[in-house]
Amino acid sequence: MTDLLSADPAGHARAAALLRCGALVAFGTETVYGLGADATNAAAVAAVFAAKGRPHFNPLICHYPDADAAFGHVEPIETAHRLAAAFWPGPLTLVLPRRITCPVALLAGAGLETLAVRVPAHPTAQALLRAVDRPVAAPSANRSGQVSPTTAAHVLDGLAGRIAAVLDSGPCTVGVESTVLDLTGPRPVLLRPGGVTAEAIEAIAGRIGRPIPPAAAEAARGLRSPGLLVSHYAPSLPVRLDATSVGADEALLAFGPPLPGAGLAFNLSAARDLTEAASRLFTGLRWLDTEATRRGLSRIAAMPVPQTGLGLAINDRLQRAAAPRT
Repeated sequence: MTDLLSADPAGHARAAALLRCGALVAFGTETVYGLGADATNAAAVAAVFAAKGRPHFNPLICHYPDADAAFGHVEPIETAHRLAAAFWPGPLTLVLPRRITCPVALLAGAGLETLAVRVPAHPTAQALLRAVDRPVAAPSANRSGQVSPTTAAHVLDGLAGRIAAVLDSGPCTVGVESTVLDLTGPRPVLLRPGGVTAEAIEAIAGRIGRPIPPAAAEAARGLRSPGLLVSHYAPSLPVRLDATSVGADEALLAFGPPLPGAGLAFNLSAARDLTEAASRLFTGLRWLDTEATRRGLSRIAAMPVPQTGLGLAINDRLQRAAAPRT
């Protein structure tokens, strides 16, 4: 059985105790729900891969309560300090070299000499991390490759019976995963767009390299970041991108005024607001997938979303959802 814990002091204490004992606990952040494990416990980290059905070459993000704790396990450069001051706590993950004294299990970083670290802003995540007093490795709390969860109910849909508990932190406000920035090279490289826009990062760090093609990242089998698999965040129904028309056998993921003729529709943002759209993306994909399947529809058609600001992250997730399944 998977316990549903309330986001109160008793729930925080119970979740922390489970994590320290090597159990898996899902918890909400401002981005999506994470499936947490004690990052220093190799067996617990391995259990995350097993619960998700996740390829072992795909590294995990380690979560910390503050920048000092995170930088105690990696080698920060001056740019990392500036970015942390600007965006932590918040939806930004930094990839940096591991310190030789880093206690995080090698499996959490897929055996690489780097580690992806983040300081989440959600008060429940903050309370949990301080109660655990250890780094928590936490990918999104869903089966690997499926749609990321933004509510406790979403987590239970996919992982009930496979994990010890879910700490119900309410709906996630950002709704897409954190931005992942690699700081190990001569200049920062955006590995995954997310809740902090590239424009905001460049205002602090200067020009950054853009995302590597998903196919190239996966082919290398040495992914430096979570979320780089080609087929990822995928509903069970196929997804068609950049739809300018929609068939009667298709469900519509709308952005702005919806296209006529859809058998079923979910609007990310009628006002074409990218922040609202990001917060509703995974909820919309999940709802359309369930309802469209129930109604016998064959596909999800997604309307175009601008490639600016949070639109970069939304399009990244949609492209992976639409990729051929492996």
